[in-house]
Amino acid sequence: MTPQYPPGASPLDPDEAAGLIPGHISTHGQLNEWEQANVLEGQRWALSRRNRADPLTEDFIRKLHTKMFGKTWTWAGTFRTTEKNIGVDPLHIGLKLRQLLDDARYWLDHRTYPIDDATVRFHHRLVSIHPFPNGNGRHARMMADVISVRHGGTPFTWGGASLVESGRARERYLAALSCANQNDLAALLAFARS
Repeated sequence: MTPQYPPGASPLDPDEAAGLIPGHISTHGQLNEWEQANVLEGQRWALSRRNRADPLTEDFIRKLHTKMFGKTWTWAGTFRTTEKNIGVDPLHIGLKLRQLLDDARYWLDHRTYPIDDATVRFHHRLVSIHPFPNGNGRHARMMADVISVRHGGTPFTWGGASLVESGRARERYLAALSCANQNDLAALLAFARS
């Protein structure tokens, strides 16, 4: 299968694309459906009341990605080793992630920002790091939801529509991320709760 990527998506290199687990998938639509079922399993795990794991750890970040994409991609939960159209140099992923986790822990422990602000900032920085070959936006949104819930907030609505396929919600999301890249988080905060 040669995937067709919506605007703003990170294309996979041939080795990453070869990591597709289910052999029956032949269209991008089938891949989206398969991934969505896997993502829902990850969501159930991450938001389970029994799951007491600290989300502000590299281990949790990797495990959540594995839970969300482990039935789809052999490399789920493994940091990327290739350059993408977004994200830090692959050699800096671990360092940038450690800095983000430390910053987020400080924000939350010291109530530097309201919970929505802190979690949307976390989401934006995690997307900017782009640690995995694919699924970074969905993973970062799930991480924001988990952190929000663990700190007394509620999951975000993220525009109330699928952001995987092209459409108005995805365009608004990408525009809000672009504003956040310019240190203006207002649009991303508004989108997250819309």
